[in-house]
Amino acid sequence: MRILVTGGMGFIGSNFIRYLLRKYDYTIINYDALTYAGNPENLKDIISERYAFYYGRVECIEELMKAARDVDAIVHFAAETHVDRSIEDPSLFLKTNVLGTYSVLEVARKLRIKKVVHVSTDEVYGSLPDGEYAHEDSPFSPSSPYAASKASADLLAFSFFNTYFLPVSIVRPSNNFGPFQYPEKFIPLAITNIIEGLPIPVYGDGRNIRDWLYVEDCCEAIDLVLHRGSPGEAYNIGAGYELRNIDVVRRIVNILGKGDDFIKFVEDRPAHDYRYSMDCRKIRALGWSPRLNFERGLEKTVSWYVDNYGWWKAIKGRMAREKAGYWSSSRS
Repeated sequence: MRILVTGGMGFIGSNFIRYLLRKYDYTIINYDALTYAGNPENLKDIISERYAFYYGRVECIEELMKAARDVDAIVHFAAETHVDRSIEDPSLFLKTNVLGTYSVLEVARKLRIKKVVHVSTDEVYGSLPDGEYAHEDSPFSPSSPYAASKASADLLAFSFFNTYFLPVSIVRPSNNFGPFQYPEKFIPLAITNIIEGLPIPVYGDGRNIRDWLYVEDCCEAIDLVLHRGSPGEAYNIGAGYELRNIDVVRRIVNILGKGDDFIKFVEDRPAHDYRYSMDCRKIRALGWSPRLNFERGLEKTVSWYVDNYGWWKAIKGRMAREKAGYWSSSRS
């Protein structure tokens, strides 16, 4: 099988490519625009006749068409994903997440691709009160421009199934964590800040709740939907392990042998969702369940960032320069 993976230099995409190359004798084409979060270092050790990289933006239909010729399936990860960045500037999120997904669907339709998996997010459902769980046909209630762009992409995918009978399935993972995650995200930011002796910023009172899923378990679930998922269906993917943000930080602090003095509460961001939680019985009925519990996954993640200081230190240097440039330009 030949599979095109969009956004394969990103966090989940690069882990997914590694997973496929280990498990199958497939040929993988990695299509990525190498934006700030698309890091070639994530796959620099992959040298295989079954792996190829193709540079291009996901919203560019002409380039995407060239890369997708002769592939059997597309797994679509490429997206802007950081909520804070979507609040600062929603336009890129609409371009990449909505127009980019349209391009993937249109290319798949024209080339008669046998299977498409669109990777969405649990954030399309919005915030839920304690005791409630979103199932796959729950109404969308996105709070951020990021979540709204992903909800729009989901609706586009369903429209291509209903109108053109495109064999597309949707997966909605909960919060992923693990190796190669860009250090602007919550868990790697906390780990790397402690290593650098810096405080960990925690929004509000830290009581926001997320369901945490180790990235390799997410890759297994996406693989299952790729091979056994039904076209026109969505699948929630969650570990069923809900934790408050403050409790996650305290676990990281404890693993690294530090104290709560590293925790710094900061002003909450706008429209910060209180709780994400999903009913995942549908994916479990296909035979999937997470292999790694949160504690073991977090230990492995902390160890990876400790052992790969050079990988994330270079990224955080770029982040600091980018932030300095942003504030400089905004004040001029």
